[in-house]
Amino acid sequence: MHDSLEIRNFAAMKCIYCLLLALAATMVKAAEPWKLRLDNSDEGVYLHIDLYEESIPVPGMEMFGPMNGYLNGKGVYGVWSVTSFDIKDDKVATLRLSNDLGSETQSIRLTWQNDSTYLMELQDGVVVKKAVNRKLVKIAPKMMMRVKQ
Repeated sequence: MHDSLEIRNFAAMKCIYCLLLALAATMVKAAEPWKLRLDNSDEGVYLHIDLYEESIPVPGMEMFGPMNGYLNGKGVYGVWSVTSFDIKDDKVATLRLSNDLGSETQSIRLTWQNDSTYLMELQDGVVVKKAVNRKLVKIAPKMMMRVKQ
């Protein structure tokens, strides 16, 4: 009888430990809302950012070392790297992007909608273009971006 009680106590403690571990992992994720990968599969655009440290190698620009992130996608003309940013709070951040030639810049505003969705709004007009039917067209000025795991 005594051994059975010890086994139940051990199982209960193990369950509590697992719950605390899951809660801690959730808290770490919530503590860094600006370290994520986003994409819009309809537009073929994705954004990979870490606004806490320069930790992301930008495709084709590895010689500059890790950066805070980049925007790219299917048909997107060039790679747009994050050159500066302003975190308003856990729900809103503004990023400044520059194309791979350094000749054009684009500001975007990211707004948290829910755990899996952000609204991306291009500010000051749309500069980022993508190839559609062999023509360069501006990407949508507003698009919903899904968190990519």
